[in-house]
Amino acid sequence: MTAGPDVRANGRRAAGAADPDDPEDPSRLGETRSRISARIVGRERELTLILAAVAAGRDIILEGPPGTSKSTLLRAITAEWGIPLVFVEGNADLTPARLVGHHNPSRVLREDYSADNFVDGPLLEAMREGGFLYIEEFNRAPEDTINTLLTAMAEREIAVPRVGTVRAKDSFRVIASMNPYDNVGTARLSTSVHDRMSRLAIGYQDAAAEQGIVAMRAPLPALTPALYERLVSDAVAVTRSTREHPAIRQGSSVRGAIDLTLIAGQLLDVAGLDDAADPGYPDVVFDAMILALSGRIFLDETVEATPEAVLREIWEDHFVLGPAAAEPG
Repeated sequence: MTAGPDVRANGRRAAGAADPDDPEDPSRLGETRSRISARIVGRERELTLILAAVAAGRDIILEGPPGTSKSTLLRAITAEWGIPLVFVEGNADLTPARLVGHHNPSRVLREDYSADNFVDGPLLEAMREGGFLYIEEFNRAPEDTINTLLTAMAEREIAVPRVGTVRAKDSFRVIASMNPYDNVGTARLSTSVHDRMSRLAIGYQDAAAEQGIVAMRAPLPALTPALYERLVSDAVAVTRSTREHPAIRQGSSVRGAIDLTLIAGQLLDVAGLDDAADPGYPDVVFDAMILALSGRIFLDETVEATPEAVLREIWEDHFVLGPAAAEPG
């Protein structure tokens, strides 16, 4: 495991010369960014901003809809630095005890309470290993759990009863994510939270970047290049349309386009179609849309239509009313 930088609790680097072998050294941050960006599609600006924040010792809130490469960016950064990425799902069950850890009940009965039989939770795991604690759906976590995190972020240490004080390694960071489109079961974060964390809004990528992601995640070598290019273009186009349709409160991320492409590839094989000009091609795409997108779109509460009916409307707009939009490129 690569050692983290010598960064104090306030995020400043200790006095002395920069370590040329430290991946978080500011003088090498550009090199780090170049290596990571070679492994992801787009997101150069977001990658640069996240790198700058974590290298400066800051904790971050990433605000954006699902499927916008938040976890992909964090995986790439932690893999480059050789530190763990510890995932936690924010929900009502994420109590302070589950976040921090607990004593092993069977060992407590045999040996009584001791530091040796304490089982670290994700917070202590990330602190001890100097990793990133990534909390998804941060605004769904209980208030007392968030308060526990505030202490760890502010002090870079936490006192655990019958265990002692656990101090975080210098590369420890708290990264939280929130979905701005989802208000069900969420709570408004306090000013104390916002005061202690940097914030970066991450939106959907453009069509070209999403086509690149689909091509990387959903290769179909059995299809002809022309058919595959057309399928990827159509999959991205109809998926992006779900984010703009007036009946849809939240549309699908690029993950829907990935699944649509993979499913359509199988359906094309079953139907024996190898040309996008075949009259049956649009129907294959529609069937794939129903499977890939109907569970990923969330209709406005006032809409009485079904997801399938709304997707049919999007399909007709793309393949019937606007045939020019279905052309590759």
